[in-house]
Amino acid sequence: MEQSNHLYTLSPAELRLLIRQKDPRISTTTGLANGYQQANVVILPNHLANDFEVFCRRNPAPLPLLYRSQSGETSCLPLARHADIRTDISQYHVYEEGCLVKTVSSLQSYSTQPRIASEQQAAHHGPWSDMVCFYLGCSFGFEGRLKKAGVPVRNVEQGTNVSMYRTAVPCNPAGVFSCPLVVTMRPVPAAMLDAAVEVTHLNPLAHGAPIHIGDPALLGIQDLSRPNYGDQVQLQPGDVPVFWACGVTAIEAILSSKPSLAFSHSPGCMFLTDIPDSPSSSPTPPPSEGSVGSPSTDHNLDLIPFCFLVSHNPLLYSLASQGAVAKIRQLQTIIGEDPGQRGIRALFVQDELLRSCLALSHAFSVAITTGFPTHYMHSPPDETDGPPGAIAMATMLLSLGKRVTIVTDSRALEMNRSIIDEAVRTGVLKTAIPLVTYEDSGPDSALHFLCHDGDPSKPRYDHLVAIERSGRAGDGNYYNMRGVNIKHLVDPIDNLFIAAKDIPGIITTGIGDGGNELGMGKLKEKVKTLMPNGSLIACDIPADYAITAGVSNWGGYAVACGLYLLHTCPSHQRYRKRGLGLEHAIPQEQLQDWTANLPSVDKEESILSTLVRFGIRSGKTGHLAMEVDGLTFHPTHSDIITRLLEVTQGSTAPNL
Repeated sequence: MEQSNHLYTLSPAELRLLIRQKDPRISTTTGLANGYQQANVVILPNHLANDFEVFCRRNPAPLPLLYRSQSGETSCLPLARHADIRTDISQYHVYEEGCLVKTVSSLQSYSTQPRIASEQQAAHHGPWSDMVCFYLGCSFGFEGRLKKAGVPVRNVEQGTNVSMYRTAVPCNPAGVFSCPLVVTMRPVPAAMLDAAVEVTHLNPLAHGAPIHIGDPALLGIQDLSRPNYGDQVQLQPGDVPVFWACGVTAIEAILSSKPSLAFSHSPGCMFLTDIPDSPSSSPTPPPSEGSVGSPSTDHNLDLIPFCFLVSHNPLLYSLASQGAVAKIRQLQTIIGEDPGQRGIRALFVQDELLRSCLALSHAFSVAITTGFPTHYMHSPPDETDGPPGAIAMATMLLSLGKRVTIVTDSRALEMNRSIIDEAVRTGVLKTAIPLVTYEDSGPDSALHFLCHDGDPSKPRYDHLVAIERSGRAGDGNYYNMRGVNIKHLVDPIDNLFIAAKDIPGIITTGIGDGGNELGMGKLKEKVKTLMPNGSLIACDIPADYAITAGVSNWGGYAVACGLYLLHTCPSHQRYRKRGLGLEHAIPQEQLQDWTANLPSVDKEESILSTLVRFGIRSGKTGHLAMEVDGLTFHPTHSDIITRLLEVTQGSTAPNL
């Protein structure tokens, strides 16, 4: 035991020498050479090398390229002195025609041609001089830093290799290389997720920050107890599965591309480099044919990610940079202003806007509902708060490639269709948004509305958003702020939010400014205690996230701005895309499209004037005028929109 413990104190050079001498104590390199980068190694025929380098560039998280050798080169001076790649890994895999044919402890026999060999054999094996070595960063390179930060490294504690899994996530192809992403999984206590994310973010050469935190099924991994490579690592109580991109992805690339001959390290048996694992470390190869540089190590503190719980079922955390988080919190502060003096600040919950935006960023299909018929004596009875915020969110979600549906009351279907058509005609919307209604025709109506064939495993939507939507009170009625029951004007869309609670993968958000709106049931005790008529009007139906604002439209504008901030946040986009694709590269035309689809004073003034032309009135006063909740568009609403845009656009560089 003491002899084995002695290994943990040795330098990479000393350990490479022992490996070269076939020291039986060294099998996997997990836990060894703490403080130094380790490397995955793939060795390919020269004619495939350029394609593989492009493959690495297109998939930077799993394949952070430390060094590409020249053909036949056995050393790697930028990474380690006095090294020989043919002997300095404890176990190698040998592949022929894409099949693993053997595991060996040295590749020296492949570096010399046999004295008598047929032409066919020579062509099949090829001389070592035709082979190119690729050295790729490895997550073992950050384990020492995790331990220093107090984060337990369970695979080291349990004396096992790390768990590695083949996912259902396809890498970006290049030439003949196309394969699924492979990930490592390390259990991390929930309270230490931020520390684990920050430590690994600061080490991009070792795969950087996690690419998924939470339910393995979201990556297509069905059983954590059966890793495709390595060993099972046990989760301890309170642990969360955290997944990092893995260099074993390169082995999958070999298997799929079927080269006549190729070599790799055996998973877990890495090449030990002399490169320190500090954030500033980066190999700087001399300018030569063999050097290709390394991933960016720009560590602006604003880019360090924070980790946030987004969903319990399925379990999902998300990442966003400190800079983006600070901006979204500024948005929340702005919309929390209360010029109408309704007391809405008393209902504020920290980071509801942020978490809702994160969940919406991960969504594929969003249903938005609005409509508060507070003016029951007028036709139409609706108010000007709600539809503008709904359209602002829909516009941004569509720009980001999400599917969007608007759910409305059957009594208002034709009016809302005309409003949307007018918004398209005036350029507020680029395309019409599908409008649907919901009727309660039986106990499974909500389930069939939300899921294909009523199957909870096949949801049509993964996020429901209610903005200034009448919410059902505890007695089953719907009340305006004056305490008047308007149930006869409201379809039971609340049932969708109730049903969604029991359907994995559907998240709900409510946006309100008084406590009687759908989704505000999350805050109902506060509403009953602190809001006028609260004990009567409080909505009883909760949403996962309850965004409060001085005017509900402002909440919709803030969601649109928050989504823009997340989609221009490199840390969040890297996480959302699983570390695949060119880093920090947002095409200029895409950025311009997102910017054009932000809310603006002109667009919001246009949509409000459309509502007024349709006879829709201000909520508080009933005025048929350019006002919302008794506040005139100029200067109150226009000022809020301007300030939201200043926060949003002032934070985004034109080329991220």
